[in-house]
Amino acid sequence: MSDATQQQSEISPARDYSLTGASSRHAEEVGLAAAEWYHSDVPRKTMKAMMKRRDGPALRDTAIWIALHILFAAGGIYFWGSWIAVPFWLAYGVMYGSASDSRWHECGHGTPFRTRWMNDVVYHIASFQLIRNPVNWRWSHARHHTDTLIVGRDPEIAWMHPINLFLKALAFVGFVDTWISFKTLARNALGILSDDERIYIPETEWPKAAFWARVHLALFALTALAVLLMLANGMGWKSAIPILLIGGPRVYGCWHMVLTALLQHGGLPEDVTDHRLNSRTLYMNPISRWIYWNMNYHIEHHMFPMVPYYALPALHDEIKHDLPAPNTSIWDGYKEMMGAVMKQRRDPSHAVRKTLPPTAKPYNEFLHKHVPDRSDAG
Repeated sequence: MSDATQQQSEISPARDYSLTGASSRHAEEVGLAAAEWYHSDVPRKTMKAMMKRRDGPALRDTAIWIALHILFAAGGIYFWGSWIAVPFWLAYGVMYGSASDSRWHECGHGTPFRTRWMNDVVYHIASFQLIRNPVNWRWSHARHHTDTLIVGRDPEIAWMHPINLFLKALAFVGFVDTWISFKTLARNALGILSDDERIYIPETEWPKAAFWARVHLALFALTALAVLLMLANGMGWKSAIPILLIGGPRVYGCWHMVLTALLQHGGLPEDVTDHRLNSRTLYMNPISRWIYWNMNYHIEHHMFPMVPYYALPALHDEIKHDLPAPNTSIWDGYKEMMGAVMKQRRDPSHAVRKTLPPTAKPYNEFLHKHVPDRSDAG
């Protein structure tokens, strides 16, 4: 054990976040697994209208997304060798390494487009950009929604105890995550699934997981081959262009994805069954909202995951009387989250306890059994 790991272990005890250990058994024993979750009341007719999928908004936003890829890449290549190229590559990185996350997420739910194959195409493109096996992550995210922040059940908990702030900071430049993703693809390509993957991925899907891992690795191999051929033809530093176009942006362009994703559940309590308690809704600037596809309305999304991203602002207006007050900005969200995170490093049971407005329904009885009545205030 390294000195840093030992020091972190002394700060707070480690929890078993695997899907095969004691935490998983505990969740099943106390009724946290696949539990009945709280939902705000929405009239049936209103919800039906909000759940209606349309091709138009997603086609528009996807066309803009693709056009910006092309525009920024063209600028980066045209101005190659000049400092003018740098902002083009940085912007391209955000389109590739950050905006792809929200497209992957929403198209994985099948909600942006009415036409199913359009969802599937964008989902697979975004999965490749993020170096995610499209089969594994589809089922992983389904489990995340079924058991959000339930320890031993949710495979996508970002803030695991003991919290390692160095790794969290390092995630804004995706070297570690990219390396882990490549190792996972290589393992899957050999037909090997982890114990956790075997739990949330149906056995009938295992061959597909291996197939798509091989497809992705083959595409990355072609990218590497392009670099070698350009080097062999004496193209010097221009040989880096294929990596800047494919694969590399997952490293240098992921910062906005990390910036927003950490806010979704950070500092909020585990092992509760009310999304008002364990998810965070916040307001943010229109550019970030477009990149993020309105996932800043995260309580609303978790309560009603089949509502398309373009209907989430209306859903927010419909149920905000039943929700905690949103954080006013990304900065405000980070102040709240990091204040709680710093306390959690020594007391993992600490969490932000969101205050509901007088018009909201109270937390259900199940929550009072599992959530300590703590607050970050003071």
